[in-house]
Amino acid sequence: MPAKKKYEAHINHERWLVSYADFITLLFAFFVVLFSSSQVDHRKITKLAEAIQSAFQQLGIFQNAYTRPPLSPNGSIPVSQMRLVNSHVAPEQMFGAMAAAAAAERERRSLEALRRELEAQLAPEIRRNVVAIVQNREGLIISLREIGFYASGSATLKPSSLPAVRRIAMILRNRPEAIRFEGHTDNVPIHNAKYASNWELSVARATKMLRLFITKFHFQPARLSAAGYGQYHPVASNATPAGRALNRRVDIVVLAPRSPLPILTVEKANRPQPAQPSRASAIRSATRTAKPPDVAVVPPPFGLHLGRIVAPTKPGAIALPSTGKPKARNRTGKQPT
Repeated sequence: MPAKKKYEAHINHERWLVSYADFITLLFAFFVVLFSSSQVDHRKITKLAEAIQSAFQQLGIFQNAYTRPPLSPNGSIPVSQMRLVNSHVAPEQMFGAMAAAAAAERERRSLEALRRELEAQLAPEIRRNVVAIVQNREGLIISLREIGFYASGSATLKPSSLPAVRRIAMILRNRPEAIRFEGHTDNVPIHNAKYASNWELSVARATKMLRLFITKFHFQPARLSAAGYGQYHPVASNATPAGRALNRRVDIVVLAPRSPLPILTVEKANRPQPAQPSRASAIRSATRTAKPPDVAVVPPPFGLHLGRIVAPTKPGAIALPSTGKPKARNRTGKQPT
């Protein structure tokens, strides 16, 4: 048999291709990982942004700082549709605002619990429409109407109304909020031996209620204040007897401890804020019986005048014009039938 031909050994100069191919493969895998990590789920990010925005709005912070982010499955949130928080706001200021918002929310819930307790205790008076309880941004308002608590032209409480006032005082005595007593009347002129005007009658009713809470129910005087508004803060039209009956009242206002928080944004919102329901509409909506169709809503001017009496600048712009001139009360302070 012929012997096998032996080939001469030679050096392979192409072995570097194996290492190079491994290096290229690893480099390709590296860039694939970088590319995949840079692609985020825009829909999940959008949902997260919406959740954070909703949480801040409920706390009362940045309520105008954002627009609602789109929930489209494709594409990110356009920069033109987003508003950023002011970058110069210090972190401690941000956290302080969040803490204040949380405290304000707790106080709002506390007032809601107080309203439910008062409604349960004053259920008979509410059914008779001599008491109305409403809550707004100013606080909790307990409206005591003249028909159930006062004689016409008098600032002395009826003896039959004292149990209701006592129930109110027992609930409010251990609360931390400040309380303001407000006297209100209708626009029918009054002139008797004791009170020369509706101003004096409204002030007398508010201050006598304040004195009762201090002397009989032992409230701290520093918590209390009184204001007389006369005929200038109506909750209904003075053109009808039903409207005038609603306007003759004493409001016990449990003041909300905190004012609304400022909005920390780059620019102030240009669109107007949604209007809050006025005290007039809120008190009237708490009335259970239907009102005559000619009772018109008159939004009262809001302005807190703590511990002093301030007349509005333009009282004529508050009450609606009457279809007929109301009859004046007689010398005894009673309105003729």
